[in-house]
Amino acid sequence: MMSPGTHRWSFRTALAALAMLAVAPAAMADGIASDWVEGFNNKARLLAGRATRPGDSHEKLYAAIEIAMPSHWKTYWRAPGDAGGIPPEFDFSASENVADVKVLYPAPSRLIDKTGTTIGYYDAVVFPVALTPKDPSKPIALKLKAAYGVCKELCVPAEAEVELDIAPDTGVSSDVAAALARVPRSPAIPETDPIVEKWQIETRNGKPILIFETADPAIPDTAADGTDAVVDSSNGVYLPVPKKIKDDKHRAIFEVDLTDGATAKELNGLVVRIVVIGGKGQSETAITLP
Repeated sequence: MMSPGTHRWSFRTALAALAMLAVAPAAMADGIASDWVEGFNNKARLLAGRATRPGDSHEKLYAAIEIAMPSHWKTYWRAPGDAGGIPPEFDFSASENVADVKVLYPAPSRLIDKTGTTIGYYDAVVFPVALTPKDPSKPIALKLKAAYGVCKELCVPAEAEVELDIAPDTGVSSDVAAALARVPRSPAIPETDPIVEKWQIETRNGKPILIFETADPAIPDTAADGTDAVVDSSNGVYLPVPKKIKDDKHRAIFEVDLTDGATAKELNGLVVRIVVIGGKGQSETAITLP
């Protein structure tokens, strides 16, 4: 027969065990994160967790690069736009147990100020990172060296070195899932994502002009200037920000002067990536110029 003291010890132990069970899922519910690395008017960190990208059927392990800045400061997309800027560079070469790393870029915005039009993100951005481990049963030691620009009126180069150990059983991350939802999709999700419905090259005064028409299943917010689109090339050839020439609820037409910065030789067979940002989603379409 148990003594009273033994009974009290067992009861307290049971309560402690139940408390641990209650806390454990919450601790794993939002993945993991490194400490912030502070810089001039910015800070950066790594996140990691399991998430399902919209359009995919399976949950996967992702990392993410989070950059935060003061209000109205900005950083840039992979193609910074017409008014200059510093595209981000992410180096994961020192990482361990990594076979492949791919940084995914969330849909950017046009950032218009007295210096001109750039493409990027105000205040904060989270870049998801698709991971392929060499051995899925072992932890990943993710080591990042990042270089990027942070700007208000003047652009300041920024650097950050961040590390994060990611266990194979790392839990679900709502932050990573939210960032993945902002990444343009290919193929598009028909219910939410705008698409490039058709495109052509028109010659004007001897200059090739790319014209493309978009269709959006959702009516874009007119206060945010409706559907928008940005372009870049797969090999770094500069392309200007598209000019919107028509916007009518579900449809918009854009044109790009392809000779503004690129030579005829560079344009021959060039792969152009068109990102369309709509009312409820975003997509990416790759076209090959003739």
